[in-house]
Amino acid sequence: MQFDSIILDVDGTIWNTTSIVAGAWNLAIEKNFPQVKPVSAEILQGQFGKTMKVIADNLFSVLTEAQKEVLMECCCQEEQKALGENTKDITYPLVIETIIELAKKVPVFIVSNCQKGYIEVVIEKNNIADYITDFECYGNNKKSKDENIALLVQRNHLQKPVYVGDTQGDCDACKKAGVPFIFAEYGFGSADSYYASIKNFSELKNLF
Repeated sequence: MQFDSIILDVDGTIWNTTSIVAGAWNLAIEKNFPQVKPVSAEILQGQFGKTMKVIADNLFSVLTEAQKEVLMECCCQEEQKALGENTKDITYPLVIETIIELAKKVPVFIVSNCQKGYIEVVIEKNNIADYITDFECYGNNKKSKDENIALLVQRNHLQKPVYVGDTQGDCDACKKAGVPFIFAEYGFGSADSYYASIKNFSELKNLF
């Protein structure tokens, strides 16, 4: 199949922020709702890819709905601060170089279930603003990943896009959106079906 564009997931596909995010969220938990159990990088790996509401329901179940919203907002604020201050390379090997190469052939996009402002941090920290054509996320419009994939496809008049992600949720979203799915085996999850799988990000160059 000849693709005319590529859409990327973020966490577990472009980079792994779980250790940094766990520290930031635990700081928010301790400050605001210490009755909530601390999180770990391993716990977050099982949650990333879900919408922020689902993550809050899963991790902050002892809180009321209003309290969950407050804590999630505090977690996101601490997370943004921690990622902004981070100086360690948390991007998977050859991701940046491969994105640059891909962008010479097809437009590159990002769709994630993340909070508003997160993709901007990803782009800024990795210096890839010149190579990302457009992006969309749950935090911008509260739409599910399949809806945002379809929205981005329509908005950019894509004919044969492909999505790269690392979880069953990504796989299911692609099925609903009618977009072929490439499974990043090195990421956080698993998938029961896919157009192709990759063991490292640089293998994407072979598909274009």
